Amino acid sequence: TFVRRGRRRVEGAEHSVDERRRLLHAVADLMSAERPMTLALMADPALGAGKTHRQGDPEVSEAIDFCRYYGSVGLDSLVPPPDVADLVEVEAAGTVAVVAPWNFPYAIPTGGVAAAIAAGNRVVLKPAPEAIHIGAWIVDQFHRAGVPDSLLRLAVCDDGDVGRHLVTHPGIDAVVLTGSSETAQRFLEWRPDLRLFAETSGKNALVITAAADLDLAIADLVASAFGHAGQKCSAASLAIVEASVYDDPTFGRRLADAVRSVRVGPADDPATIMGPLIAPPNDRLRRALTRLDPGERWLVQPRQLDERTWTPGVRVGVQPGSWFHRTECFGPMLGVLRADDLDHAIALQNSTDYGLTGGLHSLDDAEIDHWLARVQVGNAYVNRGITGAIVRRQPFGGWKRSAIGGGAKAGGPGHVVQFSRWRPIGHDLDRARSDFVRAWTEEIAADHDPSGLAAESNVLRHLPLERVLVRHDGSDPDSLELLRLAAEVSGVELVESDARSTTDASFVATISSRVGRVRLLGELDDDARRALHRRNIPIDIGPPVAVGTVELRRWVREQSISLTRHRHGRLPDDSQSPAP
Repeated sequence: TFVRRGRRRVEGAEHSVDERRRLLHAVADLMSAERPMTLALMADPALGAGKTHRQGDPEVSEAIDFCRYYGSVGLDSLVPPPDVADLVEVEAAGTVAVVAPWNFPYAIPTGGVAAAIAAGNRVVLKPAPEAIHIGAWIVDQFHRAGVPDSLLRLAVCDDGDVGRHLVTHPGIDAVVLTGSSETAQRFLEWRPDLRLFAETSGKNALVITAAADLDLAIADLVASAFGHAGQKCSAASLAIVEASVYDDPTFGRRLADAVRSVRVGPADDPATIMGPLIAPPNDRLRRALTRLDPGERWLVQPRQLDERTWTPGVRVGVQPGSWFHRTECFGPMLGVLRADDLDHAIALQNSTDYGLTGGLHSLDDAEIDHWLARVQVGNAYVNRGITGAIVRRQPFGGWKRSAIGGGAKAGGPGHVVQFSRWRPIGHDLDRARSDFVRAWTEEIAADHDPSGLAAESNVLRHLPLERVLVRHDGSDPDSLELLRLAAEVSGVELVESDARSTTDASFVATISSRVGRVRLLGELDDDARRALHRRNIPIDIGPPVAVGTVELRRWVREQSISLTRHRHGRLPDDSQSPAP
């Protein structure tokens, strides 16, 4: 009864911006006060997701941060600049379904719910079947903090027919998914016109060069690979090691010693470093834990302790292009590849279908700059672990098949905006140009480090897409003018396709791999949409608007760069004040 066919009135919009701000901060306060209960629930082997306290504690902090950040910076982003405020109207998207994962059962669903509520929407939270009690706890906390049940409901169902009914229901206006890329593609096959914001799979690598601090590199590699038993989309599944280090037998011995030191046990034991799996291994993970491919050998062979508990494993000699190099396994298994040099390592790192997180360990500034200019990941980490993104410091989201549907990173300044609808109500190209140039110069093209830490640089940068394609029918020349202006300011190539002279099928057949996004001004049939989805080309149905901070974010890819600037707590001489 919560989602009704044809119903588009958004009850969340009845709450003012100030009321939504107050509600989200009240949720954060309650979550902070009830941290011990949440940690106990997540660790409980019967009710929770088997999270150790050392993994669960930062997750609770992340959920609190989401509520505070979306209730401040997120809400502020919904207010258009005064110079163009009369040219747009902002409203909520409608009803948002948050389809949550089991591996981060508290922070990720809280973030999706908080962002959607901040934008004025109603929300249906569907927790993973493995984490129903945690999902119910989240909804209960929101309700007790004052969020009415008319804004937030819990949907407890399986991932089969009932889950499909929820995702495809016409009363759902947008879906937030954290899960596999296969699940995201399935959603889009079911409903090609779905507004989907999906953070999906990863096959993440940490590159170690001869210029690395090997003690630090090994510690960060082990923590990134085996935290939460490797059940993180951001986990380090691969280590790509420069030849001189890989060939040195002492490196293998040191890595093996570090892996064997990981204490495995029940999640509710405070001494446990790595807890159990969420369930017995599926076929893909079982193969990774038990079988070697040609050229590989065990550096540390994993052992099964009980139905759900395994010790961590390391395979060396992983071959470029092999099964383990390219396959996400989602468990406590690390593969090590040998690279001739840094360029070879980057090529190996970029050669998978995914681009979620990636790391580099090197103390050579030239190597760091070279890697940052070429690595194809949404979150890039230097001389630190590659998991544990923090709200605002490292907005989270990937490239390639690690992100489906387009959209701004979670925990970043543009995230809440995408859950709202910006509708043009006036047209003034001169004022739009002025705001576009200001926004591009001051906010989009400029790197920003809002946290301003001296010990760690955390830069969010925006890289222009290579090409954007607009599909139109000639009925909205004002919108076409705005798109041409946005392309001019951002430096992105704009290709126009007129539906009056080209069929949908012909339009799709001519799209090259260089197209980063399709802007839709008109209709597009379901077969054409499915063809674009299969190639992971986002379809943006929102009309162009004269607000630069909103419009121009749709012409770029976001990348978070986190770089450790200290050596064992000591800052370099030029780091006495915060700088990117």
